[in-house]
Amino acid sequence: MASPAAFQRSPTSSSSSPLHRLSTFKNPSSSTAASPPPPSSLLDSFAKDPILSTFLSPFFSSTSFSSAALSSGSPASTAEHLLQAIRQLDSQLRSHVLSNHPLLLTQLSSLNNAELSLSTLRSSISSLQSSLRRVRSELSEPHNSILSKTVQFSNLHRTSELLSHSIRTIRLSKKLRDLMASAEAEPEKLDLAKAAQLHNDILTLCEEYDLGGIDMVDEELNAARDIGIRLRSEAIKVLERGMEGLNQAEVGTGLQVFYNLGELGGTVEQLVNKYKGMGVKSVSVALDMKAISAGGGGGGFGPGGIRGSGTPQIGGSGKAREALWQRMGSCMDQLHSIIVAIWHLQRVLSKKRDPFTHVLLLDEVIKEGDPMLTDRVWEALVKAFATQMKSAFTASSFVKEIFTNGYPKLFSMMENLLERISCDTDVKGVLPAIISEGKDQMVAAIETFQMAFLASCLSRLSDLVNSVFPVSSRGSVPSKEQVSRILSRIQEEIEAVQLDARLTLLVLREISKVLLLIAERAEYQISTGPESRQVSGPATPAQVKNFALCQHLQEIHTRITSMITGLPTIAADLLSPSLGAIYGVACDSVTSLFQAMIDCLESCILQIHDQNFSALGMDAAMDNNASPYMEELQKCILHFRSEFLSRLLPSSANARTTGTETICMRLVRSMASRVLILFIRHASLVRPLSESGKLRMARDMAELELAVGQNLFPVEQLGAPYRALRAFRPLIFLETSQLGASPLLQDLPPSVILHHLYSRGPEELQSPLQRNKLTHLQYSLWLDSQGEDQIWKGIKATLDDYAAKIRARGDKEFSPVYPLMLRLGSSLSETAPASQK
Repeated sequence: MASPAAFQRSPTSSSSSPLHRLSTFKNPSSSTAASPPPPSSLLDSFAKDPILSTFLSPFFSSTSFSSAALSSGSPASTAEHLLQAIRQLDSQLRSHVLSNHPLLLTQLSSLNNAELSLSTLRSSISSLQSSLRRVRSELSEPHNSILSKTVQFSNLHRTSELLSHSIRTIRLSKKLRDLMASAEAEPEKLDLAKAAQLHNDILTLCEEYDLGGIDMVDEELNAARDIGIRLRSEAIKVLERGMEGLNQAEVGTGLQVFYNLGELGGTVEQLVNKYKGMGVKSVSVALDMKAISAGGGGGGFGPGGIRGSGTPQIGGSGKAREALWQRMGSCMDQLHSIIVAIWHLQRVLSKKRDPFTHVLLLDEVIKEGDPMLTDRVWEALVKAFATQMKSAFTASSFVKEIFTNGYPKLFSMMENLLERISCDTDVKGVLPAIISEGKDQMVAAIETFQMAFLASCLSRLSDLVNSVFPVSSRGSVPSKEQVSRILSRIQEEIEAVQLDARLTLLVLREISKVLLLIAERAEYQISTGPESRQVSGPATPAQVKNFALCQHLQEIHTRITSMITGLPTIAADLLSPSLGAIYGVACDSVTSLFQAMIDCLESCILQIHDQNFSALGMDAAMDNNASPYMEELQKCILHFRSEFLSRLLPSSANARTTGTETICMRLVRSMASRVLILFIRHASLVRPLSESGKLRMARDMAELELAVGQNLFPVEQLGAPYRALRAFRPLIFLETSQLGASPLLQDLPPSVILHHLYSRGPEELQSPLQRNKLTHLQYSLWLDSQGEDQIWKGIKATLDDYAAKIRARGDKEFSPVYPLMLRLGSSLSETAPASQK
């Protein structure tokens, strides 16, 4: 019996091969030397056997094996071989069972014990199930009773709550009706906020506790809804009245009502949209040419005289223009009212809190990151305004012309609107209605008309300049009336925009372009060549033409400068380059002539070195006649005055009385100063100089002062050159020992003093002119190109040469001039006036 049991428990009992099932009986512990070979050895020998190895294959087929055995030709030997293998297996199984007999008995005992335990467990489970059935039968009735009672109590509780909330709803409804009834006689005493709170409480109770379907509650709910309609109507009236009248109390009341109704956000959104729509419509109506036409009368073309194409009929443009400006004014007023009303609403929202929850009403309307109410409305208005303006510019030539020519008025309206809004919403602690960026956006909406206006301004002025200064005719010179017409037009352009600083600067930029054009055309008209520079004869036609151009440009420069006198500094900075160009061209027209006059006068002054100022005797001292060179200089100055300066300075007299220095006056002043400087320079170079020569030179100075003062420029107004001339006259009469401490030195350039001291020194003390073998003209040109420090270096070199000669000769005593020049040269070069350096 052991063998079948062993085969049944084997995990390989399902194998199709009988020999394969023997592999489960391997037990290495039971094998000994005397015992049969272990199952593994037997199976290994079977695996090596060509006949038995097929039984170990998992794919063994008895049919295939039998067919193979019969076809082999020796089925008997195969059968015998199989019987031998079966006998080996039986022996092996018997031996294996006997060796494991104690273990098999133990396992059998364990199975018996398990069966006993299972029997006991079955009886216990049966007893437990019987107890459970008994308990279930005992608890079923109480449990069902408890469930029934619980449902009853739940229904009672819900009914109680329903009744309680219904009663509360009815009481609230009664309070609401009483409140509304008490205000029937005096509507103004109705507490809208309280009524709204009662209304909201009623609706909240009905929705939260599902009180619908109760007849009394439904009646009260319908009545409450009717009252709610009335409350909303009254509250919106109060709110809009408060916004229009800027009454914070009314706006606060209206907002509190809608907050209590739970409709604050939606109501504010409706108001914002309503006011946005009003603003957009106002802009659209203002530029509606059909509406403008309907307002003024005009026969077959419709009232106002506007044709179907938007162009006014002859005689009707004035009425249409006036109607358009009136509508624009009304539009600006309405936009102001809309923005201020929305700002006032936003202001109250930002200040008011619910008295019970202390919630800021603005937080209920605007969430974090959302734009402010005023920003939303302003953005919509700017967008609509820009769209309408762009459409009017492209679609209506009439509107384009009015707004282009009248852009200053349009811009003034815009600036007035922005200023009024800023002023009316400037409250401490409250955000303004419009920030600077918003203002720029509104101004940018009319930028197209601004560009057209500026282009028109430039075109008008440029056309006028082109007609006065034609390119095709170089020889013609504009008349004074033509120049005056240009200036009048420029002044009109400035006056048209002078009330607005920004627009004034824009117009001044265009005027600057026109002034540059004038300078360019005038420069093209200037005559050049020898005729324009001759000074020996009367004024040539070329010079007369240049004089006229200079006076015209001078007049333009003076008038434009006076026009911008009261304007901000930036206006002068803006026109400075163009005015500088005008000034430069005016100077260029006569500069060559003035330089030729200065050269002529310097050539006269140079003749001072041909005179004998070293003569001695009373005859020379008592001679009261001017030197020949001075007489020639006076003749030249008189000639210049009569032929040239008289043509350039007629208008300068008036300018002098007003304290304004013209271009020609500056050139004449510069020439007069140059004459004095050159005379002092060459007078200091005269060597030798006797006492009678000093007297003669003093008379020449007086004659020069008189000639310059009467014919060129008042010498008293020449400043440093005149002071130097007045100081040099008494200086030449001082003793050498007195020169070092004389206060006259303060008014003279150091080089003039040092050059004069050469006339008091010995002949061996050579001047830089003598040392370098230069002519007086060459040395004068060198002095013009050098500063006082370089001139002192040249003088110091001559002093060093003189000292070397004295030392080489063995003398120990120097001329009194030598130490004085050394001392004055070092000290005067430090204290010389800046204007002289």
